[in-house]
Amino acid sequence: MATRQLLDDLSRSFAQIAPWNVEIEAMGGVDAARLVRGGKAIDVIVLASNVMEQLESEGWVVPGTRSDIARSEVAIAVRSGLPRPAIASEVDVKQAVLGGGKICYSSGPSGDHLKRLFERWNIADRIADRTVEAKPGVPVGQLLARGEADLGFQQLSEFLDVDGIEIVGPLPPEIQTITTFTAGVSTRSAHSDGARAFVEYLISPETQTAKQKLGMEAAV
Repeated sequence: MATRQLLDDLSRSFAQIAPWNVEIEAMGGVDAARLVRGGKAIDVIVLASNVMEQLESEGWVVPGTRSDIARSEVAIAVRSGLPRPAIASEVDVKQAVLGGGKICYSSGPSGDHLKRLFERWNIADRIADRTVEAKPGVPVGQLLARGEADLGFQQLSEFLDVDGIEIVGPLPPEIQTITTFTAGVSTRSAHSDGARAFVEYLISPETQTAKQKLGMEAAV
């Protein structure tokens, strides 16, 4: 889901310079990996790098076609109108979690990182009744805006342009985690030439501005 807007934008610009149209189907990473493993005829797969590595080892990604396309950091947001907590340090973020209301995180890489932090801080049990894991494909920002959570953590790109929330900022460097998103050609592709061309386009210098606009940076 973190790359859905980026891929939508780049698929349109790709269609202007190439003889192929690209149709993007966005969903949570868990569901996307399940779809791939189910054998659906897909041309290009874009998921977190560790998942793409697994899919290639299982025979779902054409060897040699995996390319890192973007790096994305985790940000913190609150529902509009709520106080913006201090987040300059790890201690600040821990206090924001302990002192906040309901805390929401994703079922993807950023959520896994948050759960590891809660365990490291020895607070997982203390906040268990105040944590909400968004279902795959459901943006954390949406739950914040609807009042189902007060403090949210997710990839920065997923918070942009969401009404009803305020982005506080990125996690501080000492606890930041960078997710690398990777594209690869599916072994089920019926249009391998177009798929390879699109993957090459996703890592080209021309796509840098689109990535920066969505709070990402090029991975290569």
